[in-house]
Amino acid sequence: MKRLALSIALIAFSAHSYALELTSSDISEGQLMSSKFEYKGMGCDGGNLSPQLSWSNAPKGTKSFAITAFDPDAPTGSGWWHWTVLNIPATTTSLEQGASGKLKIGHETRTDYGKPGYGGVCPPEGDGMHRYQFTIWALPEAKIDLPTDISPAVVGFTLNKIALDKAVLTATYVR
Repeated sequence: MKRLALSIALIAFSAHSYALELTSSDISEGQLMSSKFEYKGMGCDGGNLSPQLSWSNAPKGTKSFAITAFDPDAPTGSGWWHWTVLNIPATTTSLEQGASGKLKIGHETRTDYGKPGYGGVCPPEGDGMHRYQFTIWALPEAKIDLPTDISPAVVGFTLNKIALDKAVLTATYVR
């Protein structure tokens, strides 16, 4: 019985150790983000920088990556999309801080701010703590052919439909 339990534990650990992982030198799971990642506009006065992100352990068959940043706590009834990037080559494993708008790889599409590129965190004042879910998506296609002005909800639907795997890093912010 002990051998069976040990075998199951080793299999579970082995399977977990190869799961797609997302990390950042700028943001941490469950922790408050710096104001340099806050939007500049709509009553917010931050630096509007996209955070540094790194990922590893992509599943076999990954031909590209996508990144999304989403606030499920926005008082809209449907959350708020802060960033969508498609067609990041499978050989890429990180983006530096402030990469949005300067990407030589990938394809940034429209966010809920109405334009492509990272739109920083900007919860309404007094609305409490908001969660910001940064997600790396491992995709089986080298190119997802969606226009720049596509609805971010369509991007999210497409990614959920085809992803091989995803990893989420959730940071917080409050004003």
